[in-house]
Amino acid sequence: MKRFLIYAMLILLVLFSFSACSDTPQEEELTVLSVSAAASLTDALTDIAALFESEHNVKIEFNFGSSGSLKTQILEGAPCDVFISASKSHMDALEEEDLLIEDTREDLIRNTLTLIASSEKMNDITLANLSEVDSIAIGEPESVPAGQYAFDALTSLGLWDGLESKVIYAKDVRAVLEYVDSGNVDCGVVYLTDAVLLKTGAVVENFPADSHKPIVYPVAALNEGDNQEMAVAFLEFLKTDDAKEILESYSFDVI
Repeated sequence: MKRFLIYAMLILLVLFSFSACSDTPQEEELTVLSVSAAASLTDALTDIAALFESEHNVKIEFNFGSSGSLKTQILEGAPCDVFISASKSHMDALEEEDLLIEDTREDLIRNTLTLIASSEKMNDITLANLSEVDSIAIGEPESVPAGQYAFDALTSLGLWDGLESKVIYAKDVRAVLEYVDSGNVDCGVVYLTDAVLLKTGAVVENFPADSHKPIVYPVAALNEGDNQEMAVAFLEFLKTDDAKEILESYSFDVI
């Protein structure tokens, strides 16, 4: 009899626990937002995402890289809710394929093209004597907008022919920054927003604004994304004062 009572009490305890669990409200499922963005936005967007996630039931998963590579991934079917490019041409390619949600494309920010140098060369290099360097890193022009801007600027200034054989190509602007900071190349061409992150290298000078096309970052939501409503909400958040303050703290010029 005593053993029976013990079993009965155990059964009641299990049933009570199950009932208590079933009465607990289920947490709302977390939305995962996929954002593909230019590598130069890594730090600023990471900070902005933390704010956005604190106000919404969402987790942002970033895919940072060169805009050209990201564009190709999207065209090949990679999941993406929001695309932020460092070049209008790569966003144009997606728009031509009708992959953007109508009326979500906007120009978000501008940037500045900057010459940087390693710690060993920072006092010796200028735009005026750039042709005398032994090595210079730029992004791959076909896939990295900063590389295309660099090529255009160096060509416009009459420097490309003398530098072409000395160019080290990188997969994105952050790779250029690493090459220069490590001293593996004499100098490199990046955005001002990347240059401020230098650890040992230094900014030499900015390229003349008329030596290349304006550096503009367009944003848009993708119509094949899984979370279109949240994607649009994130684009709206990028225009808030909090987001603008973060972008400006990383030296972006908010449009």
